Amino acid sequence: MEVTRSNFKEMMKKLKSLIPDSSFLAIDAEFTGLNTSMVMHAFDTPQERYLKLCQSSLDFLLIQFGLCVFTYQEKKSRYIVHPFNFYVFPKPLNRHAPDKRFLCQSSSIDFLITQGFDFNKLFHEGIPYLSSPDEDSMREKLYQKHTMATEENRGLLTSPAIMSPVATAHLIPIPEEHKAFINKISDQIKNFIEDNEKEVLQLEPCNGFLRKLIFQTAKLKFPTGIFLDSKTGEKRERFIVVTKLKEEEIKRKEEEHKQAEFAELDDAVGFSKVIRLISQSGKLLVGHNMLLDCLHVLHQFIHPLPHDLDDFKSLLQATFPKILDTKLMASTQPFKELIATTALGDLYRTLEGKPFAKAAIDIKGCPRYINRGADLLHEAGYDAYITGSCFVTMANYIGTFQDPIKRRIPPNSSLLHPFTNKIFVMKMQDIPYINLTGPDLRPSRDHVYHITFPKEWQTNDLRNLFTPFGSVYIAWVDDTSAFVSLMKRDKADMVLKALQQGDSYHIQTYEQFKHIRTVGRKRHHVDVDISYPGEVDPKRRKILDASAPAFVSRRSVSPIAEDPDEKEDKNDNDDDTMMTPAEDKNDNIIKDNKMAVDKDNQSKKAVPSSDDKLFDEPAVW
Repeated sequence: MEVTRSNFKEMMKKLKSLIPDSSFLAIDAEFTGLNTSMVMHAFDTPQERYLKLCQSSLDFLLIQFGLCVFTYQEKKSRYIVHPFNFYVFPKPLNRHAPDKRFLCQSSSIDFLITQGFDFNKLFHEGIPYLSSPDEDSMREKLYQKHTMATEENRGLLTSPAIMSPVATAHLIPIPEEHKAFINKISDQIKNFIEDNEKEVLQLEPCNGFLRKLIFQTAKLKFPTGIFLDSKTGEKRERFIVVTKLKEEEIKRKEEEHKQAEFAELDDAVGFSKVIRLISQSGKLLVGHNMLLDCLHVLHQFIHPLPHDLDDFKSLLQATFPKILDTKLMASTQPFKELIATTALGDLYRTLEGKPFAKAAIDIKGCPRYINRGADLLHEAGYDAYITGSCFVTMANYIGTFQDPIKRRIPPNSSLLHPFTNKIFVMKMQDIPYINLTGPDLRPSRDHVYHITFPKEWQTNDLRNLFTPFGSVYIAWVDDTSAFVSLMKRDKADMVLKALQQGDSYHIQTYEQFKHIRTVGRKRHHVDVDISYPGEVDPKRRKILDASAPAFVSRRSVSPIAEDPDEKEDKNDNDDDTMMTPAEDKNDNIIKDNKMAVDKDNQSKKAVPSSDDKLFDEPAVW
């Protein structure tokens, strides 16, 4: 179901009735771009990667949000799915509202066009939104405006000579160049009042300052019997309409006008209500490669992102208490040996075949999603649908390891706890996920070296330099530096002894490189080396409570190309290079947790309990 500004209220009512009884929710999003020129390499720390993503991604805009409500029906033994595809665009409510500025990445826009994205619908019918701080600010301005208007009205109903200080303080002197215009308008209103036949007078369009002078002058000269209201014409011109009314009618109109302004503000909150509804439900939220989705959802609709990764985790947990990333799930046991690629479209096709059993799912309200293939990929609603379908299939597959076999594993099963609240991280050599409910992995990097060299060097030059130490993984940082990781870790202590600093290159351990950068920043009194617009001042940053109820709010290098089947996963083969391509890099990252499935005889081993870890976690870097 496509959702735009015209049918948003109707769809919100439907969502409010569907979500409380749902089993889980699946999401996806599309953006105006993915990242700027910030270099992300395989040996970033989680904090560094988080800050780089904040700096390089948050100036783009989330413009389409897919939400699928999955509800299991026991009687039919199948899931009923209601898909929603939201077009989201930050149309400003008025001149006091945030006027969003954002970046577009030409490759991303071109990609969305080739996938049939309707930009006319986005700009004409996109649903507006306000974050909680923006809503609070605008609501406070409305209260102040109404309070000020009440004080002015009290003063203007008396003689100008005895007006209250509050009323006179807000009177605007009429500039000499506007006096003739204001006098002309005053004469029109006077003649209108004296005309017993006319009930309504429409004044000529004018700017906001002149309208304010008209309101002020009319209240002074004609304090009773008329009501003034601003209107907007077909060509968006603004003008004032004067109506003859009795005093009680004027008071009623003024109260209606106040209520209309608050209703307009409520409409401007728009799509943020969907995110709050999801948050308040506490339902499991399923996504695929969802780190960017989470960053944008929090930043656009909840609150500007904090500087510190731990604060981000707390904010995300307070908003969405239960998250599951299907890309991470598919990248570990018992799935990684059965799934060749975890790009969303490929994953969906793989899970339709053996040894998996396709999930029993009925789609409601969107028949075009039934039996559709790659032609609908990258429509956020459809991607959310196949993400949820992949989750159901993989969850049910885990049930086949049980004795007796369980044909269905519900979303709240303890068997899924090892995959919960961990978000996949792209192109991180030895830290494949961010752990939302605990410390992140801290693998040893004693076998990793940072090397600088002439711009003319190529991959083969680095390979040849490290030939005595076996296979290596090369993560390019820029044209003159890279990280080199030894596959044979036992030879790590030989590198600096064998490779003396040459005239053309400089080599140091990963720890030395990090230490030098840290000391350098401290000497220059710089706390961090990465910042981004809108970040929270660390000195004013508040620690967020992850145990708080789900979202209780109003007070409160070059661009990575996209895989045809998923964002930020467009090209798994970046410039990082190994000497032995046949070796699976993930086998050196993600450790076997004893859930392997024997491909020859399909014999199955026990699935880990919720206390088991998906990956080995070395105690130190």
